[in-house]
Amino acid sequence: MKRILVDMDDVICIHGFINIVNDFLGTNYTEDDAKSYYINDLIPKEKMKEWVEFFKNKNVYDYMELNKDVQEVLKKLNDIYEIYIVTAYIFRDDPAISGIQLKNKFDYLQKNLPFIDPERFIFLSDKSLINADVRIDDNIQKLEGSSELKLLFTAYHNKNLNEEELEKQKIKRVNNWKEIEKILLP
Repeated sequence: MKRILVDMDDVICIHGFINIVNDFLGTNYTEDDAKSYYINDLIPKEKMKEWVEFFKNKNVYDYMELNKDVQEVLKKLNDIYEIYIVTAYIFRDDPAISGIQLKNKFDYLQKNLPFIDPERFIFLSDKSLINADVRIDDNIQKLEGSSELKLLFTAYHNKNLNEEELEKQKIKRVNNWKEIEKILLP
C-alpha cells in the first residue's frame, strides 16, 4: 500500500484561525487580509499577551470548518492507501501552551475522521522526516522530503506562488479535494 501524508490546517479544516482572531479583536478580517502564513500576525504587538491568554482558553478547532468533500475523499483514499495525518502543533506565540493545541487537534481529527486509525495521527513540525509516496500540504516547505508526488493545496498564503517555480520543484497545485480524488483514485 502506498503512503499518503496529509496536513490538517488549511487542508482538512479551514477558517479557524481567522475566525478566532476576529473573535478576539472584534474584527471582520478575511484570510486575504493576512500578509503572512501566520494569521495571528494581524494581532497588534501590544495585544500579544492578551491574545496568548485568549487562545489558551479557547479551542481554535471550535472555530474550524471541514474543507468541502474532505471526509468523502479521504474515506475513499483510506481504502487503498495508508493515510497519515501529519500536523504541527507548536503554538508560535507561546510554545508552553502547545500541549493544549495537541489535544484539541487530536480530538478534532478523531471526531471528524473516525475512519482513520488515531495511531496514524502524527504531530510533528519537520514532515521531511517521514517517507511517503504522496504529500498533501498547503505549505511548500512542509512538502520537503522524498515522495513521488507532492500536492500543494491552495490556501490564502500560497495563491501567489509562481506555477513555473512549483513545476521546477515537481509540485502540483490542487485547489480542492475533488481534484485530489481525480489524481489519486483510479
